[in-house]
Amino acid sequence: MPPTSPSEKQAQRLKYAFIFPALFLLIALNIFPLLYNIVLSFSNAELSGGDWQFIGGDNFDTVFSDARFVTAIRTTSLFVFAAVSIELILGFILALTLNDTFRGKSFLLTLLMLPMMLSPAIMGLYWNLILNGHYGILNQTLAFLNMGQPQWLTDPDLKLLSILFVDIWMWTPFMMLIALAGLQAIPRYLYEAAEIDRASQWTTFRRITLPLSAPLLFLAVLFRTTDALKQFDLVMAITGPNDIATQTLSALLYQVMLREYKIGLGSAYALVILVVVIALASLFIRYIDVIQRRQGRTAA
Repeated sequence: MPPTSPSEKQAQRLKYAFIFPALFLLIALNIFPLLYNIVLSFSNAELSGGDWQFIGGDNFDTVFSDARFVTAIRTTSLFVFAAVSIELILGFILALTLNDTFRGKSFLLTLLMLPMMLSPAIMGLYWNLILNGHYGILNQTLAFLNMGQPQWLTDPDLKLLSILFVDIWMWTPFMMLIALAGLQAIPRYLYEAAEIDRASQWTTFRRITLPLSAPLLFLAVLFRTTDALKQFDLVMAITGPNDIATQTLSALLYQVMLREYKIGLGSAYALVILVVVIALASLFIRYIDVIQRRQGRTAA
């Protein structure tokens, strides 16, 4: 192997000089807080201050024996499953509709993406005003139409549905964009070959469109699932973090740490949530890899 020239050594030093600041920030802003959170999860630290000491796995015993934790898991699971499923279906339908070129497509895409570009916290406050049972514009419209006036923010059966509706309104465009990218990446000659073979539209969709867009669809599901598992903004803005009907895992974490001042117990909650998110993300990534390998073998 020929010796490295001075110019190549200088290029390597320059490369490391650019990488080091980013690596330092990654460690300072991600790795160190994670390690410190793990340490705190085995302690009785409180936000009010004072000395704290290690208490072993007592915090995790409290987490898994807490009825609020079980309720939060059930609420979060229901929310994630409903939100991601509906957003995936609606987003894919919109992507199929917008896959063709037509006049006004750019304007329509921009209009559909507006909810996704806005702050979830601000949109939560905005929809809190719309859904208010007394002066909200939605109930005023229903009253004008001589229809019922549901109490969207106070009825326990409607609170989670209200948050679910707002989340679907905001994040369906995200699913649509990724699905649209997957559809536009499919080679056109496959559809031409299917047309020559006189394949039906359902066969074309089942044999070409859906399988070839599946990796990106699962990637979209991965992104939305990991994000929905951390749902906090809409819950905080619409119903508050202590409402048992809508208390997600992140809202429960906020309640334990910033309302009850139990930093150690809250760190244990945060660590459990992190493990759940990483486990689900690993499953999705592995399944996406299986799909890509299967498609590669099929193409070969």
